[in-house]
Amino acid sequence: MFKMKINRFWSMILTVFVVYLFVKIIIPAVSREITGLPFPLTVPGALVFIYMLLAIISIFLYVTFSDDILEEFLDPIKKFLRGDYGSTFRTVVLCGLPLFIGWQVYEVLVPKNELPSSLRIQHPSSNFPKSSEDLKNPFADPTDAEVNAFIEQAKANQVPFIPQLEADIGFWAEENSDSHMLSFIATKPMKEFLNEMKAEQINEETAKNALVEKNLFEGRALYAMNCRPCHGDSVSGDGPMADGFKLRPINFTDNGTIETIVEGYTFWRVANGGRGLPVEATPWDSAMPQWKLNLTEEQRWKIILAEYDLAEKTPRIPEVHK
Repeated sequence: MFKMKINRFWSMILTVFVVYLFVKIIIPAVSREITGLPFPLTVPGALVFIYMLLAIISIFLYVTFSDDILEEFLDPIKKFLRGDYGSTFRTVVLCGLPLFIGWQVYEVLVPKNELPSSLRIQHPSSNFPKSSEDLKNPFADPTDAEVNAFIEQAKANQVPFIPQLEADIGFWAEENSDSHMLSFIATKPMKEFLNEMKAEQINEETAKNALVEKNLFEGRALYAMNCRPCHGDSVSGDGPMADGFKLRPINFTDNGTIETIVEGYTFWRVANGGRGLPVEATPWDSAMPQWKLNLTEEQRWKIILAEYDLAEKTPRIPEVHK
């Protein structure tokens, strides 16, 4: 069976070309299919340089692995320099190659007249449903029925918590069997409620504050589990993963972020993540996941409650529609 053999030199040149093609064209094309976005996710130039440099280093290590491989690799170069492929061809290449490199350097360095970069739209909203504009966080202002149910649960020492906290609270309860389970939340509103419950003089407003504090506690825990890596402990966009993004996570303590939008919009952004943003959000799309795929509606609302509390901000009040 006939088997065509390619010289080591040309196979290495082909390898470099294939690597460049893969990084520059194939990866962006595949990313478009994976993300479903109307545009490819381009690979940064610095990353292309790193990949190409690694490819060239790998080729160098392979070529110099043995004298036979090195000799085969250098053979076409030696023939070219001796003029075995023709003196005219050699002259054209030796003159044209420096000119081509110089032209490329010139194209990179010469100043160009370019359009200014498009400004990032902080809160893109063309596909934000109008019906969500008046949404309120149901866990920031519990109803009387919810407060009364909470009081009965507290009296029975059977207050339900989100599944993510059950193991920790259960372990704490075993170590503190003489304490009420809500003592796990050692905040002033909760202590006031427990003292009133012990004295059998529960004020509904105190109970409501305790229930909000319980919701806040769960929200902070969910925030730490899901949002802290990017947005940080202080919700300032300085989490341990923040530097890994071209666009840093939003600083919630900034006056121009979550304080300028209604809660319904915040909930919509958290639910749909970066993939749910409209076209005008490009090219600075958010890297936030679609949390509606991993967190329940209750959990997302509690996270938003915690975000506003940690940032010491209040959401914008929706305008009255006539």
